[in-house]
Amino acid sequence: MSTMTTIAGQLDAKGLKVAIVATRFNDFIVDRLVGGALDYLERHGLASENITLVRIPGAFEMPLICKKLAASGKYDGILALGAVIRGGTPHFEYVCAEATKGIAHCMLEHSTPIGFGLLTCDNIEQAIERAGSKAGNKGVEAAAAMLETIRVMEQL
Repeated sequence: MSTMTTIAGQLDAKGLKVAIVATRFNDFIVDRLVGGALDYLERHGLASENITLVRIPGAFEMPLICKKLAASGKYDGILALGAVIRGGTPHFEYVCAEATKGIAHCMLEHSTPIGFGLLTCDNIEQAIERAGSKAGNKGVEAAAAMLETIRVMEQL
């Protein structure tokens, strides 16, 4: 019987350098995502001096900033945090789709793990739930996914 090789990422952030890209639009939600992510990363060993927080206008700008950070080679991972809340026009669909595609493309192009913490909610109540109340804190979940992906990538 052969032994299966298993590759799994450890949730240890010691020695890593991480950039957090956070939108100013809907900052009352995004600040809670950032706070949760920072708490998580620091509790898992990431030194605060190894964290760069980049504030940007909104979700549509996320792919460009993530690409610039990834291309710099300075960061082991990037965390993209924002909140888009549906309004009365199709603008929501365009912003969400393009931000999502752009971030995914950046991650693939640069082989840099990006934690996807862009909330796409139908209303403010859903956003509040995902920023630390009923549905947990999606900033924490995105940070955990980024961290685990960094550690898996190191083993491949």
